Amino acid sequence: MDAYNLRRQLDDLRAGTRSVEDVLEFLRDYPYEDLDFAKVDHHRPLRTGFPEVVLGKGKSPTQVAGIVRSLGGRGHPVLVTRTDRAAFEVVREATPSANFNELAAAIVVPADDSIPSRSGVVVLTAGTADLPVAEEAALTAELMGSPPLRVNDVGVAGLHRLLDVRPTLLAARVVVVVAGMEAAITSVVAGMVSAPVVAVPTSVGYGASFEGMAALLGMLNSCAPGVAVVNIDNGFGAGYLAAQINRMESSDNPYDEEKPRHPV
Repeated sequence: MDAYNLRRQLDDLRAGTRSVEDVLEFLRDYPYEDLDFAKVDHHRPLRTGFPEVVLGKGKSPTQVAGIVRSLGGRGHPVLVTRTDRAAFEVVREATPSANFNELAAAIVVPADDSIPSRSGVVVLTAGTADLPVAEEAALTAELMGSPPLRVNDVGVAGLHRLLDVRPTLLAARVVVVVAGMEAAITSVVAGMVSAPVVAVPTSVGYGASFEGMAALLGMLNSCAPGVAVVNIDNGFGAGYLAAQINRMESSDNPYDEEKPRHPV
């Protein structure tokens, strides 16, 4: 449920093209649907602007399939992160439109309706080993209406590679930087652009990188301003935040009401 769909239901009711029973059916699982093992939050798009996203890790394939089935068919996309092909095969039995993104380890059910998109997000990786986390960020931003440009393998060990894409970075509204090791690329990028930088430390590196702690601390201690840091390997959180920032100046957010809910 989101503001657009709820408004459409009420407008149709007022116009006489939809019955009271139809609207009651639409509101049947408001604000959530109790599946016993999960309480699926159908009210979330109305509150936050985007549907509930499912963390697949720790859930059985049957549980994932049940949640996806509950979320599906409501006009908005469904995203399951940190999952696997075994879960996808069970999901696909009940939801044939589901797709599996191998690189991001994510299940996606496309939106029923086309979602207006807005460019402006760049997802950048320091190295090829950072790609799985970066793909999770890119996929999340895309589903939220901000399909990103991807810039891969431009770490500071070959700084000339980053300079080659400088025009792309300067045109961005938000840059997501995904890096492991010491994550020095974060400060370099933040020192080049006026856009906010969302930094994602990855658990890529040798022993003293401590599975991403070195990158996390490096990003938190960046000498360049304008850097927001998410948790280690949290591509989803970075993509979500980047899309939120990107659409703040836009009036085509598919989950918002016709007017901004809060004055600026």
